[in-house]
Order: sequence, then structure tokens, then C-alpha cells
Amino acid sequence: MNSKLKNKMGTYYSSEKNIQILIALLKMHNIRKVITSPGGTNMMLNASLMYDGSFEIYSSVDERSAAYIACGMAEESGEPVMITCTGATASRNYMPGLTEAYYRKLPILVVTGTQDIRRLGNLYDQVIDRTIQAKDIVTFSTYIPTVRDEKDAESATLKINQAISALTLNGGGPSHINLETIYSKDLSVKELPPVKTIHRIDYNDKLPELPQGKIAIFIGSHHSFNEKLTMCIDAFCENHNAVVFCDHTSGYKGKFRQVDALLNTKNASCLHNIRLLIHLGEISGNHFNVGPRAQEVWRVCEDGQLRDRYGKLSYVFHMDDLHFFESYTHVNIQPGTSFLLACQKEYQELYASLPEFPLSNIWMAKQLAHRLPENSVIHFGILTSLRSWNFFEISKSINSACNVGGFGTDGMLSSLLGASLVHPQKLYFGIVGDLAFFYDMNVLGNRHFGNNLRILLVNNGKGCEFTHHLNPGHIFEENVNPYIAAAGHNGNQSHTLVRNYAQSLDIDYMAADTKEEFLKHLDKFIDAKITKSCIFEVFTHDIDENEALKLITSTGKANDLKAELKDCVKNAIGEKGVATLKRLLK
Repeated sequence: MNSKLKNKMGTYYSSEKNIQILIALLKMHNIRKVITSPGGTNMMLNASLMYDGSFEIYSSVDERSAAYIACGMAEESGEPVMITCTGATASRNYMPGLTEAYYRKLPILVVTGTQDIRRLGNLYDQVIDRTIQAKDIVTFSTYIPTVRDEKDAESATLKINQAISALTLNGGGPSHINLETIYSKDLSVKELPPVKTIHRIDYNDKLPELPQGKIAIFIGSHHSFNEKLTMCIDAFCENHNAVVFCDHTSGYKGKFRQVDALLNTKNASCLHNIRLLIHLGEISGNHFNVGPRAQEVWRVCEDGQLRDRYGKLSYVFHMDDLHFFESYTHVNIQPGTSFLLACQKEYQELYASLPEFPLSNIWMAKQLAHRLPENSVIHFGILTSLRSWNFFEISKSINSACNVGGFGTDGMLSSLLGASLVHPQKLYFGIVGDLAFFYDMNVLGNRHFGNNLRILLVNNGKGCEFTHHLNPGHIFEENVNPYIAAAGHNGNQSHTLVRNYAQSLDIDYMAADTKEEFLKHLDKFIDAKITKSCIFEVFTHDIDENEALKLITSTGKANDLKAELKDCVKNAIGEKGVATLKRLLK
């Protein structure tokens, strides 16, 4: 940019935050070459680039030519090149050049300006549909709307980081950002905002240094760990005084494993001041995990995608878990196990201090977790079932799973059956609520259904998830039942419906309405000898389920009690009543 031209402009950066974030990230990722075409929706972006002065800007009226210029420039320089144009048909003229770039894997960042896409299809001029791209012009495409609050800014930052990463991911190629403008004439911003830059580290890249401080690993749903990877993670933890926090879909069974849901709900001191969280695996059903506590997150994944679950992602390591831990195990060694020992000690103390729970998912999980037969397998339904068991540890010889990928109510029993057919000599336990059970009960009649399944059916007659105090549904009180919690279906806690169905299919059946009845049948349900599949139906009530969840999530501290009291008052008198009360107390 010519400095004389910059000084004559008398304008600065656009006040549109999405433009500011884009320019800041271009600079952080060292993308300096820009080919711009004239237009209205990219006008303020162009003006802001001109003011910045650190970009190498070229002009091309013809967008088709601009895209081909970028091809030559990217190939010759070995650097990413940004091209930008306005709305209407301007972007369509990029397609021949982008097709060339796609098949040659050239790193061209396409930034198309757009009006508010809510105008699409409503007879506004120069508004065309870019929501779907041709398969062979870009490898990634995203839309960046106007930034109106902090969440919008975080989303824009992540999406632009993703678009820039896509330029070189898996060989690379063109990437697309559809950038909304409100045509703001305010160009008075003199400084770009601080932005979070997310870097992708590939196999042959220089590795960043581990930061000083407490290091934790959290594993979401993950394939089973082999012995080599387990030993490598254990060695890393031993050399860096780290802990591996897990739920019952994590798969890791090494020496440094620690379930963290109970520690988190009780605000355990051992979890304070986590400097770095290393994130492995996929979606977790543990809503009380350690992730939000960390100051910074590194993610390790073979797909190389930027997925920022906790809003603190700084690096994505595009490699397998073994390569990552082998690379870091013997670097900057600070050996110890004090972090693990502190977590284990505090967990044991918290477990020992747990109150007596009413008959509920949580009470049954506490009774069963340490009694399941060795080398068995257990599958959980989503939400209540999985959450209740994540508070408690099970034997390392037991494999556990849950359908957290799609995270739907359907299919849990079918997945359990499918797994049980692989190893008919093993016991397979299933923990499922009534809605999920009835959703998938047809599989019990499948002719391949074996004799190695034990199903614990917790029947509270509704989607109890919608009634507990942590769910927004609880504000409706009894009115939650008919259409939100879907109460009263499937016999409305009938004591004969499942029994008769099971017996007709030659499946053993047991039932319990009280703790005493549950304990009476417990030994038979967990008997390690494989004889016949069974269903153990336990009838519970939403009041008891909610009370158990309150007891296990309460810290018992003043702030916790204060928050609970505040919720009670708000539920009684409403938001306006709370506001009035605050004014009166001033």
C-alpha cells in the first residue's frame, strides 16, 4: 500500500467487527497478498485493508482474471493469496479459476461480500444464494454474519481460523468466507481487536513447547486404547505430573485415569489452576467435565479439524495420539504424581461423604458400579443414564460405551445387541430409561438376540430429563409433563407391559419399586454366569430423581445455597418480581 495514499484517505478500519477480526487473523497467519475487485459489499473491507498498510494489494476488475492471477501468484510465491469481490454475479466469475486451484490444491482464500442473507429470496437486488458450493471449487466454505456480541465474535474468530487452516489441510486448496456487511460508513477504528489465533501443527512441523503449570488430559468418546498407546500416555503423565480425566466413553484404562464429574460438581481444589488441557476424542456426554477450567486447550486429532469445544483452543495437532505423546513424553520433563494423588484423595473423600440418595438412577449407579462382573461390557442411554454413572468409577476390565455421536434417544438397545453378538461369551449390561427403551424395544424380538444381555430399565414414566432443576423444563412444574416430558405413554409405568413382553420373548424379568426390592434382585442381575438374558425394570419418580441430582451436584457451600435460594425466589415471583424486590432493597 502506498503510504501517501494511506495518509490522504483520512479513514481507518471499519467499525464492522467481522471485518476487523478477518484482517487481524490474516495478519496473524501471515497472509499478505490480496487481489481485490471493485464492489459495494466488499468496499469497507477494501478500505480497511488499504488503511492497514501491511498488505500487498493488487486490483483486477474482472473476477475471472483475478482468480487466475491468484493461481499464478500462489504457485510462484508458495504463499496463500486472498481474493475478494462483491455480491451478485461477481463471485460466479471466480469459478473457472477456483476449479483450477482446487485440482492443483492452491491456497486461495476467497472472501465474497454479501448483504444480510435474511434478504435472500425476498426480491432484493444483488443478493444471490451462496449457501451451497460446487464440489470442486473450494474445500471449505463458511458464512460470517455481522458481529453483534461476544459470542458472535468468538464464532467469527473460529470460523475464519477454520477457513485459513483449510488452505493447507490435507494437501490444501481454495477456501471460502462469505462476509456480511451492513455498509457502515464508520471507519474511525484505529486499532484492530485482539484475536485468538488457532494454529494447526502437522507431523513435520516444529512443535510448540509445553507451558509451565498443571497439565491435564481430557478424553471424550474414543476408540479402545491399545497397550502401546496406553503405556505412552502413562509415561507422558509420569514425566509431566499430569492426569487423564475420563467419562465412561473415553476408553482409556491406564494408571492415570480419573473420572472427573464428581470432582467438578463439588468444585474440588485439585482441579484449580489447570494451565493446559490436552483434548482427545470426540463428543462427550459428561456435562460436568474439566474442560472449562483450563486456561488453554490443545486438541489432538487425526482429521486436523479446528473444533473448539471449550472456547480456549490454541493448537490443533493434526496427528494420531501416539505420535503426539511420543513427541512430548521426554521433552521438558517435570516428573511427579502429586496431581493424580491429589485427585484420587479428594475423589475418595467426596465419595465417602455422599449422602443417602433416594431410589433413582444415581442411587442405582452407586450400588452397581463397583459390583459389575470383571471383563463385562456396559452401554448407557444418553443424558440421565450416562450422567448418573459418570459420577462413579467402574473396574478397568470393563468396557463401556454410549451413543454420543448423534446423541439421540433411539438405537441404544440395538447398539447393545450389535456389540453383544461380537463376543457371545461376555456379559453385556445396558442402562436405559423408559422413553429410550420403548423407542427401540423391537430389537428385543430380533432372532439373533442372545443370552448374554442384562438390561436395567429405569421407568419413571416420562422424559425425566426435562423435569430436573438443571433443565429449563423445570420452570413449567407439572405442566412439563404432557407435551415436553412426554409423560403417560407406554402404559404409564405399567407393571405388566414390559413383563409380559419379556416373558413372551423368553427373556427373564425382574422388577422393583423400592430399594429393598432392588437389592433383593441385585445378585441375580449381576451374576457372572451366562444363562439367560434378562430385563430388570425399576420404577422411580421424577421428584426422587431430581432430589438425587441436587444432592450430588450441591457443594453445600454458602454461594451454592444462595444460588439455589435465588432460583426458588425467581421461580415464585418471576423476573419482574425479582427486579422490583431489588429496587425495594436498595
